[in-house]
Amino acid sequence: MPVAIHATEKALFRVFSNDFAFSIPAYQRPYAWTKDQASELLTDLLSFLGDGSEAVTDANPYFLGSIVLIKSEDAPEADVVDGQQRLTTLTILLSVLRSLANIESALEITDYIYQKGKKLEGKENRYRLKLRKRDEDFFRHYIQDEKKLDDIFKLDTSQLTDSQKNIQINANYFLEELKKLSEQRRDSLAHYLMMRCFLVVVSTPDLDSAYRIFSILNARGLDLSLSDFLKSEVIGAIPPSQQDKYTKIWETEEEDLGRDTFQELFAHIRMIDRKAKPRKTALKEFRDDILPQKEPQKFIDEVLKPYSDALEIINTANYQSNKDAETINSLLRWLKQIDNFDWIPPAILYFSKNSHTPGKLKQFFTELERLAAGLLILRADINDRIGRYAKLLVAIEENVDLYALESPLQLTPQEINRIIKTLDGDLYLIKRIRQYVLLRLDSTLSQGEASYDYSVITVEHVLPQNPSEGSTWLLWFPNEEERSQYVHRIGNLVLLSRNKNAEAQNYDFDKKKEKYFVGKKGISPFVLTTQVLQQSEWTPGVIEQRQEDSLQSLRKIWRL
Repeated sequence: MPVAIHATEKALFRVFSNDFAFSIPAYQRPYAWTKDQASELLTDLLSFLGDGSEAVTDANPYFLGSIVLIKSEDAPEADVVDGQQRLTTLTILLSVLRSLANIESALEITDYIYQKGKKLEGKENRYRLKLRKRDEDFFRHYIQDEKKLDDIFKLDTSQLTDSQKNIQINANYFLEELKKLSEQRRDSLAHYLMMRCFLVVVSTPDLDSAYRIFSILNARGLDLSLSDFLKSEVIGAIPPSQQDKYTKIWETEEEDLGRDTFQELFAHIRMIDRKAKPRKTALKEFRDDILPQKEPQKFIDEVLKPYSDALEIINTANYQSNKDAETINSLLRWLKQIDNFDWIPPAILYFSKNSHTPGKLKQFFTELERLAAGLLILRADINDRIGRYAKLLVAIEENVDLYALESPLQLTPQEINRIIKTLDGDLYLIKRIRQYVLLRLDSTLSQGEASYDYSVITVEHVLPQNPSEGSTWLLWFPNEEERSQYVHRIGNLVLLSRNKNAEAQNYDFDKKKEKYFVGKKGISPFVLTTQVLQQSEWTPGVIEQRQEDSLQSLRKIWRL
């Protein structure tokens, strides 16, 4: 049965009403709007309100965007999937307007902040917006309740959470700015805010639908992510007495990786578990198939934390050990230059199982870089790569011999033959792989001493593609067909650490060495290029010998 989704434009007086009781779920990020966003909001509101020469009801309307809610049709309770920052900031603004208003106006504004309870009926105040648990009491006491706003400015900021600091700063900003306005102007602003400011309220009773809607509507830097939704469900399934402990583990791992990489971690976890391309939304796969909420402590202890720790080391290439660490980190740096990330799930899985055995890690990552480079050179598409790495994940889990000839970690004889043929052909024309191959070759020729931390690295021809009339090139390569056999092969290619003038590419050999292949300090940082500088001429025989030597080095690197 399809899930009902409602989207309605509502003026703020209908948003901050008995129709809604907003709650910020535990998976949400803390309140994060700074003075910059608060200033932009207030400036826009005053600009749209105008100079007061026309009635508020005639002023241009102001659209505040959309909010996404999980809400049933017959109850006011609503979890805020998207819109926390705006709803919280608007409530702070209302609180400040109330603090500066006369008694009658303040009572009206209070009704938009909370619905007063009735003691005789045993009904407590019902607040229009309830923040996350950590900030709920703070927000209620200093912002939502009357006559407490002044107290927030007396608080020691060193004792506040980041979100509480933002609430304090924004409240102070609104107060100082609104004090500059006349009482009539402030009353007009409150009137305009409620009657002429609008939100599109999108609601659905289903979390998965809300997540999909949110993903489509929202593209800002403070987005919720899959990990935020899962955090709510996983932590929520843990006994209350242990929730703080596991929340701290979860948030520490997220902080260590960084928000974007932590989000990527869940894609890798999904691949390790499912070993196939996604067939549902990521949230639905986790909830229906991976089931982290079924054994939440085990998921955090045995999956989230060890995989997160492994990914951090893989990303930073910062493995620490008394043995083989330098080799392992070098291999990790090479892997990171591969143009896809499909190798990361097996890397995480193997690392998490063998993090204290550097000998095993060295052997595995030597073979994994060989496989990843091989698939790159073969131009394997995403389906081929996922299928291959899925088999490797199974092999790792089942503890089979990864170094047997039939292992998915090993290149097949047919693959090796195709790789050699590609390397011995017109490599320059395969843009996707040429730089990786040449850098890997250059590193071997420099015996691992070269550094490749340059903002620009380009692949250049020695024999130019279109030599000038009357140049030495045409004496050495008089036949166009012969030139075409050499020009794009490894033996004729070099690396430069900068972009060069295109006109200079056709210089004669001696001038090209002097003007084109020499760096600012006089010496090229690449061995491949330095080798060319040592040549007095550049003939077919020179290219052929260089081609043969290069191919032998590459075959040795990757055991081809």
